[in-house]
Amino acid sequence: MNINLIFGLVWLVWFFIGILTKDEPNWTDYGWIVISAMYLIGYFYQRQNKYLTIENGIIKINSPFGKKLNLNEIKRIKKFAGDYILKTERKELTINTQIIDPNSLAELNAELEKLNVEWN
Repeated sequence: MNINLIFGLVWLVWFFIGILTKDEPNWTDYGWIVISAMYLIGYFYQRQNKYLTIENGIIKINSPFGKKLNLNEIKRIKKFAGDYILKTERKELTINTQIIDPNSLAELNAELEKLNVEWN
């Protein structure tokens, strides 16, 4: 999450350096502020909405195009390279466990254990 903040600030500084050091900035110089805004918006979105939520029997990744699954539809859970891949008959949801707080990861594991499904 902090990577987005760092990149956003770097591109913002790059924008101001480009604007202040040139007599006439090019239209492309304004692209740096667009890139900066995208990173900063991403940072604040992630800060406001946690990576993963489980509510009302639904597990959801909170991103602009995040996926969600009904917990009772999960047939299999696969561990691969530190990620959890939750599979239903039709859908698949990959959870990156490396960006989850250790306490929250323990809660996630407890919820997934309750499902009594096949683990690989």
